[in-house]
Amino acid sequence: MHCESPIKRRKSRQIMVGNVPVGGDAPISVQSMTNTETTDVAATVAQIQKLQAAGADIVRVSVPSLDAAEAFGAIRQQVTIPLVADIHFDYRIALRVADLGVDCLRINPGNIGREKRIQAVVDKARDLNIPIRIGVNAGSLEKDLQKKYGEPTPDALVESALRHVEILDALNFHNFKVSVKASDVFMVVEAYRKLAQQIEQPLHLGITEAGGLRSGTVKSSVGIGMLLMDGIGDTVRISLAADPVEEVKVAWDILKSLKLRSKGINFIACPSCSRQNFDVIKTMNELESRLEDITVPMDVAVIGCVVNGPGEAKEADVGLAGGTPRNLVYVDGEPKDKFDNENLVDQLEQLIRAKAAAKAEQEKDLIAKAV
Repeated sequence: MHCESPIKRRKSRQIMVGNVPVGGDAPISVQSMTNTETTDVAATVAQIQKLQAAGADIVRVSVPSLDAAEAFGAIRQQVTIPLVADIHFDYRIALRVADLGVDCLRINPGNIGREKRIQAVVDKARDLNIPIRIGVNAGSLEKDLQKKYGEPTPDALVESALRHVEILDALNFHNFKVSVKASDVFMVVEAYRKLAQQIEQPLHLGITEAGGLRSGTVKSSVGIGMLLMDGIGDTVRISLAADPVEEVKVAWDILKSLKLRSKGINFIACPSCSRQNFDVIKTMNELESRLEDITVPMDVAVIGCVVNGPGEAKEADVGLAGGTPRNLVYVDGEPKDKFDNENLVDQLEQLIRAKAAAKAEQEKDLIAKAV
């Protein structure tokens, strides 16, 4: 079931956020943002480490004050993942975190005051090879654009973005990416589609303020999924009113569903019905929680009956097809064993972990031979 995505991605200029390439032919990177107090260094470091373990490639940290900038410096020394500093209005914060090792500045050049201040930030970013993210949000459009359009619109978002782009272009600075976010799916999709045709820089995708875990996941999946299907998007942040770790999980699930990236287990599971020969939902819940640590890409099918079970199970790395009196287990398309319902999850976990370990060894051998 492992095949390449048919999506043809938009060609964009590549930038580097720390050691993570964004744009060009690089994989679409996954981002999240801390929600701890940045001045609480220990709590922020702990959350960043959880996000990294969940699969984040890049983490953004809000830096609202110079005190937070100093805390950011301490955080930077304790983590290895690339960090983006989220800054509004005060150019001095940008200059300070640049000296403290930031990997990217999220700051809109048009919002930090006089030309000299903009020049200072851009010069610092150029000297230290730090990229900038222009981040336009429907909730904070410039007053004249609010007056011109009456309300946030796709054209208003794009016009705002292009204003900031023009400032950087005039300073001969091209090491940046852009986002145009809103909470409305249609507005976001139209804005990104228009912007993608007008600039060559990488695009950071997101539906801002998408909602809680369930509703926000649905809204983000629809909007970001539409753009990714168009080939638009180089890095993704899911915005949920939930644990940021959930944002990373959702981002990965979206990318895996479109075959744009692969990491960990791709579960194929039936919704269950009266034909099921074991409790599919309970089995899936337990497997997902137990196997989150596996990062090797693999397909696992969990099907409750003999109607679709064998067909799906044969196509997976490990497949379970419900049967009476015992459930048939496939590995690499071949019947491997039969499991009773008793201790079913324990047996499956053991088999899946063994297969994951074998795949990991195969990948190591391939890499060694390539070198």
